[in-house]
Amino acid sequence: MAVNDRNRPVYMISVAAELAGVHPQTLRTYEQKGLVTPQRTSGNTRMYSQADIERLELINELTSEGINLAGVIRILDLQGRLDERDEQIDDLHKRVRRLADRVHELETRETITSLVRKSDLPPLLFPPC
Repeated sequence: MAVNDRNRPVYMISVAAELAGVHPQTLRTYEQKGLVTPQRTSGNTRMYSQADIERLELINELTSEGINLAGVIRILDLQGRLDERDEQIDDLHKRVRRLADRVHELETRETITSLVRKSDLPPLLFPPC
């Protein structure tokens, strides 16, 4: 499933609740607390994506381990920050690779230019010692 497909809102609250194994009122509570943010239709119907369902499953897993909702909020916030840092690191790695390729290209050009210049020199009158 593509990333865009995972974020496409396709499930109404009753289906999302069933898929996540919770009561629809629990989803409303999670929304109030900022744990999940379903998209809304023009008629204001909550619509949940597959990514929302996966997030709800994680919330259920954490709460079943005895973590309260305040702890879950903190964990999800930290996970979001970690994901952002991972993306930044990936971007930096790509940038370093591009810069290394560019440096290699410039060094190669410099070597070629140096060799061409040497071949353009007139022959030496005396051989090197």
